[in-house]
Amino acid sequence: MATATVKTATAKQCEPVLHGGDLGAVRRRFPQAPEPWLDLSTGINPVAYPLGAIAAEAWSRLPGRADEEALRAVAAERFGVRDRAMIVAAPGTQALIQLLPRLMAKARVAVVGPTYEEHEVSWRRQGHDVTVVEEFARTDGCDVAVVVNPDNPTGRLLSATELRTRQAMLVVDEAFIDFLPTTASLAGDLPSNAIVLRSFGKTYGLAGLRLGFAVAQPDLAARLREELGPWAISGPALAIGTAALADTAWLQSTAARLKDDSERLDALLTKAGFALLGGTPLFRLAQHEEAAKVVERLGRQGIHVRAFPHQPCWLRFGLPGSDTAFRRLAIALGI
Repeated sequence: MATATVKTATAKQCEPVLHGGDLGAVRRRFPQAPEPWLDLSTGINPVAYPLGAIAAEAWSRLPGRADEEALRAVAAERFGVRDRAMIVAAPGTQALIQLLPRLMAKARVAVVGPTYEEHEVSWRRQGHDVTVVEEFARTDGCDVAVVVNPDNPTGRLLSATELRTRQAMLVVDEAFIDFLPTTASLAGDLPSNAIVLRSFGKTYGLAGLRLGFAVAQPDLAARLREELGPWAISGPALAIGTAALADTAWLQSTAARLKDDSERLDALLTKAGFALLGGTPLFRLAQHEEAAKVVERLGRQGIHVRAFPHQPCWLRFGLPGSDTAFRRLAIALGI
C-alpha cells in the first residue's frame, strides 16, 4: 500500500474552516458592490422547497416524540431504509460530523480528499491520527475511512460496489446524492460497518433550517440519538422536514430543473474560458488560470463564488436560481 503523509495537529488546524456562504466577509471585501449579492459560493439549491403554513404549536411547545418518529419514518422511506430505528435526525449533518469522532476510541482515520474539510478537522480535534489520501484504495490499513460521495468539491463518485469492499469502519457523507440514482447510495442496504450521513438543507434549499440525518445500525443510531439529547430538532424543522421528504413530485420536478440548469451553467462557464473539472447537480467545479482575477471581477459586481487557497486555479459555482441570475453571471463574466 502506498504511504500517505500524516499531518500533525497544529493550532492553525483548530481554527474554523473556511466555507462558502459567508456574505458578511465578502461584503466587507467589496463594499461598493451592488446589492443584492448573488451568492454562488455554496452547493445549496437556489430554489427552496415552498413553505406551507406551520402550526403555532410547532413554535410554542416542545417537540413531541411522535413528531420526531414521524420525521424518521418519512426519512426512512425517502432513503430506502427498511428500519426507522436506523435513522437519526440531527440539527444539521455538521452536528453529526463533529459528534462521531467523540464516540470512537482513538483510531487511524483516512479521509479521501480533497473534500469537505470539516471531516478531517473534526477527527483531528478529538485526537485521532488522521491521514488525507487521494484514492479510496489507500484507506486500507486504517481503522476508519471517511468518504464524501459524491465529493465536494470535485464531484468524484465512488460506486456502492467499491465502497462495500471496505471491511473496517466506513463513514460516507452523501450530502449531494439525492439527485443521483438510488443505487448510488449505501443507505438502502447499509453494510454493518458503515454509517451514512444525509443532508436536508442542500437539496431542499433550506440550509438555515438545520436538519440532517445519519443512517446507522440500530445500536449506534440509538447511541447517537442519546448523545444528541431530547428536542434536538426544532418543532418547525420537524414539520417542514416531514412534509418535504414526503413530497416525491417536488423532488422529481426539481431534479429535472437542476439537470437543465447544470447544462446551462456548463455552457456559460465553457464559453467564458473555464475548464470543467466536475461537480454535482447542485454545483460545478471549474478551472481558470486567472481564477483570482475572476473572483475579484465577480466580487466587484456583487457575485460570490467559492475559491480554494490550496488550489488557486479552482472555482466552485453554485447554480443560479433564475434567468435573471444567469444573465447577471454571464454579463459579469464578459459573455
